[in-house]
Amino acid sequence: MRFNLDLEDSDTPDSSRRTSTPKENVQWIPLQKHPVFTSAGAAFEGTAADDGPAPRNLLAWDGASRLYYWESSKQCLHRVSIRLGEPEPTNVLAASPSKVLVADVKIPFVVNKISINRNGSALLLAGTDGICVMYLYGRSSSRDNRITCRTVSIGSRIYLDESNVIRTLQVSWHPYSETHLGVLSSDSVFRIFNLSADVLQPEQEYFLQPLQPGRSRNASSMCPVDFSFGGDHLWDRFAVFVLFSDGSIYILCPIVPFGSVYKWDSVLEIYNDANTLGLESSNPTAVSNSSRAVSWLEATFPELSSEAGDREKISAVKAEAHALFDASLCLQGPLQRIQRHRANEDFAVSTGVSEGRAIGFLYNLVSKDSVLVTAWTGGQLQIDALADEIQPLWTIGSAARLRVTPQDHQVLGLAMICESIPHHLPVVKLDQPLDQTVWLGHPPPLLRLAIVDLSLPQKRESGYHILMFADPLMPERIYCLHEGGVDSIVLHFLPFTNQSSGKDETVRAPSVHPVLSTCQVDNTASVSPLCGFVALSDSFGYSWIVVTTSIQECVVLEMKTWDLLLPLQVDTDYYTNGEERKETKNAPDIISKELLAGPKMVPVPQVSPNLRSVAADSIDGRSMLHQYFKLFHENYVEYAHKVYFELEHHGPQMKRIIDDQQARLSETQEKLVRVRNKQTGLDDRLKHAIHQHHVLVQRLNHLRNLPGVHKKPLSRAEQKFKSELDQLTGVELDALHSSIETLRARQRRYTTQSSKDIISNQRRKIPGRSHVLDAQMSQLKSSLAKLSLINSENAKKVKAVESSLKSQGSGK
Repeated sequence: MRFNLDLEDSDTPDSSRRTSTPKENVQWIPLQKHPVFTSAGAAFEGTAADDGPAPRNLLAWDGASRLYYWESSKQCLHRVSIRLGEPEPTNVLAASPSKVLVADVKIPFVVNKISINRNGSALLLAGTDGICVMYLYGRSSSRDNRITCRTVSIGSRIYLDESNVIRTLQVSWHPYSETHLGVLSSDSVFRIFNLSADVLQPEQEYFLQPLQPGRSRNASSMCPVDFSFGGDHLWDRFAVFVLFSDGSIYILCPIVPFGSVYKWDSVLEIYNDANTLGLESSNPTAVSNSSRAVSWLEATFPELSSEAGDREKISAVKAEAHALFDASLCLQGPLQRIQRHRANEDFAVSTGVSEGRAIGFLYNLVSKDSVLVTAWTGGQLQIDALADEIQPLWTIGSAARLRVTPQDHQVLGLAMICESIPHHLPVVKLDQPLDQTVWLGHPPPLLRLAIVDLSLPQKRESGYHILMFADPLMPERIYCLHEGGVDSIVLHFLPFTNQSSGKDETVRAPSVHPVLSTCQVDNTASVSPLCGFVALSDSFGYSWIVVTTSIQECVVLEMKTWDLLLPLQVDTDYYTNGEERKETKNAPDIISKELLAGPKMVPVPQVSPNLRSVAADSIDGRSMLHQYFKLFHENYVEYAHKVYFELEHHGPQMKRIIDDQQARLSETQEKLVRVRNKQTGLDDRLKHAIHQHHVLVQRLNHLRNLPGVHKKPLSRAEQKFKSELDQLTGVELDALHSSIETLRARQRRYTTQSSKDIISNQRRKIPGRSHVLDAQMSQLKSSLAKLSLINSENAKKVKAVESSLKSQGSGK
């Protein structure tokens, strides 16, 4: 678990020794009210009415507690420490003042995108005319409250040459390396740079040729516009997806940066898959393709050739530099799109209906589905999913150009031409068996999920600019940044994920929710377009988005996640088929409206006053009574017969309705009983969750009471002592050891020399006798010289006498 103590200057040990000034008091304020985003006078670059501005994203997040913002007008980078969900879950707090980082060299291009690598040590500054990387925690200097960071230019001979017109289309960090960059340029070349080896020359170069030689099509099919690395799924982690302006998608596989690190279980899974489904196949093509893939895996990851007992100790493997000498990667594609007919569940090749040209691409891995999203200038998003697994594919006979060391011929770099398959491949159907599709060199088809029209504001001549981002917390959600604001798209149907989870749901269209709108009343884009977007999330399941405008306005929105994927609950149990629904819809009323209105009121005929006193047994009285009985029978007796007949006729229908109601009542009671039985379990889970919440609150309070969280300000003496310690920490340990050894050698020489000079110094301590001793010494020296001369002369004379004596003795 990572605990963020939110100390603004506690980046690394290097950062703490760069400055000897005391740290400033940090104040925590809402992010949208930070001085970086509320400062007036921000320069405005470009408007929504311009036709040619490139889409920009000048925000980046390191995934923990630091937010980076590039200010184009001042050519500086702001580093803001943030707290997520404090003190309320909806809040995002920022530390003020923030740190300002500047490059040690001038950035000679307009920055359109910034991105941080996975360990947060380097930041990418990319534009259409160049690429630079700023090292955040390397050797730097602090001056004028600014931290100057070492900045290097990437591929300056290719992209920053004034005589060259090559533009960078997309730049991205590799997901499995901290030092590798992937660059797609306008010359249809995909390059990988290794910052730890050489920043000028690419490590790998792939020249893309999507068309067959001798054929010609529209120019848009030859212009790449975007690319994306694959995700953590089988061969997808070694794949690169390239989008061309006509909407066609191609795949390069396998591509592995030299020295990148992968999980051992993932590599072993695809290795076993190639041995099981490929080498044991009855198809010779599958055996050839899989054997080539197996040899490539064994050469790239030598641990696969080790013993089974040694494999259990491996958790991660490092990719070795390797390339096939007699083959080049095949440009697989274009991927054909298929759509499903709901009537017979058949699949057919679909044609695109999007407007304009393709301008953006996003790869998003959602559980077991690889989702590909293509953005068009007409304001539409084309959402597809891979209907089959990716397999590596090479073109035999097209050798790659390798750069090796002269001593041991180790591969340092490679370059190859990647051509598409020259012949037309059949469309892979989803109902085919595995032996007819796996390892046969067929590119995977795309299953059409949806086409989303964003209904953007008034259209420009050059179309719209759309940037897409995946939600780090909920991968089913995709954010779209455009001239009209920000939209959220949630995918409700994923074919392989739903199938593996046992869900038999109907195909639901994605839901589109406008998150932020910058449109004016006349349905035109705002004059302050968006130039920054980042999605934040914490470990408690909360999610936010941060958006900045070109005038340095900041907007922070909390995003809901728990209820977006819940399906619509519709009670369809009562209507089992269409006949019952039709019968119920056309069923007659239980009692007709005529009977409910009652018997017809017929007025009694008026009689003269003389007949009112007529006796009943008289002739007149009998005739009057007969007339009244006739009226009563015609109205009330017939009405009673009608009521009896209708009630008897509707008796079976009433019984069926009552029985149906009784059945539904009993079913409802059974559901209530099940709910009551589950209620106890839910209550227990709720109590457990509340208890865990209280425990977490107590732990949080305990952590807040730690001495390191609420530090007291240092006194003046402590600050002075700390500045001295900061200066001492900058000294290298090896240099300190060498300095100590030098001082010790000097001390030994000094002690020996001092012992020799003690005697002479003691003689010179007596005052007044130094000059006398010197004179005597000179006289003694001169006398000794004279004596030596006399001795030499006497020796010569003695020799002469001896020789004369010898000559006289011999003569006698």
